Amino acid sequence: MSTDIQSLLGDKAESLLNFNSPKISKDRLHLPGADSVDRVFGHSDRNNRVLRNLGWIHNSGRLAGTGYVSILPVDQGIEHSGGASFAKNPDYFDPENIVKLAIEGGCNAVASTFGVLGIVSRQYAHRIPFIVKINHNELLTYPNSFEQILFGTVKQAYDMGAAAVGATIYFGSDDSHREIIEIAQAFALAHELGMATVLWCYLRNKAFKADKDYHVSSDLTGQANHLGVTIEADIIKQKLAENNGGYLALNKDGVSFGKFDKRMYTDLISDHPIDLCRYQVANCYMGRIGLINSGGASGENDFAEAAATAVINKRAGGMGLISGRKAFQRPMAEGVKLLNTIQDVYLDKSVTIA
Repeated sequence: MSTDIQSLLGDKAESLLNFNSPKISKDRLHLPGADSVDRVFGHSDRNNRVLRNLGWIHNSGRLAGTGYVSILPVDQGIEHSGGASFAKNPDYFDPENIVKLAIEGGCNAVASTFGVLGIVSRQYAHRIPFIVKINHNELLTYPNSFEQILFGTVKQAYDMGAAAVGATIYFGSDDSHREIIEIAQAFALAHELGMATVLWCYLRNKAFKADKDYHVSSDLTGQANHLGVTIEADIIKQKLAENNGGYLALNKDGVSFGKFDKRMYTDLISDHPIDLCRYQVANCYMGRIGLINSGGASGENDFAEAAATAVINKRAGGMGLISGRKAFQRPMAEGVKLLNTIQDVYLDKSVTIA
């Protein structure tokens, strides 16, 4: 075990590194490995061009050939506004610095907007896999609304030389039906053209905030993942689960919501962070579709939080991390160090699957 990782985990080290009693055994999972693309997608309906692009993503950066991925996502200029996102480090108003950070940081791919990747595509599209995020929530309606809208076409991403397209669906929102249909159709076209697909499977509903914030509950995010793999996302991005019992909390006062089985909470999930994440993995076809967890907002303990999230994801059977704000909201050298810290967890063979 790297002493750096151990020290970053601090008082969480014992719990996270020595947990070995998950509710769902690792023997049931399809775990990441050097042969992941062949083993999983070689039997699927994805065409050879999709397999090639998935292979390119898996064989780029410091994690090349491991089955794990580290992705830099920077769509915050849209999702959180440019000023709010880049005030800490205005250099990242320049799209080239975003791609440079991904390359210098040893990432498998860079995920960003049509504008960011398009303006530097001839210089960088052959050097690092591009994941073009095709939809966003814009923040200039008043009051703020939460709808994901297309900012371009799948064909544009293809012409740019992208390896994959990414999209967000706000499952549970008033707009979710349109978003599901729209992105399912976009992903079908992306596959036809030979690009891989990455889905941000986010929850969005005011009712999901009750005694806890169930937007990050294992049961509800797990179901969002299951819907995501149903529309043939090749990689699922999800927030790390922080609690559980969303269905239990929302089915009260005469309200009927979704479907659940009480054995979910006794036989499939415990309250340990690795078990909460493993249920997310299980809903990605038992790991056939890789789960990458998001790194979250930047704060005072970014390195410790990033290391802990990576350990939880890896030990749960996930495929990696997609971390943006923690990396780009600091000087580039520090951003590179943070991305490398995440990657070191996946390269450390002593951090095993629980």
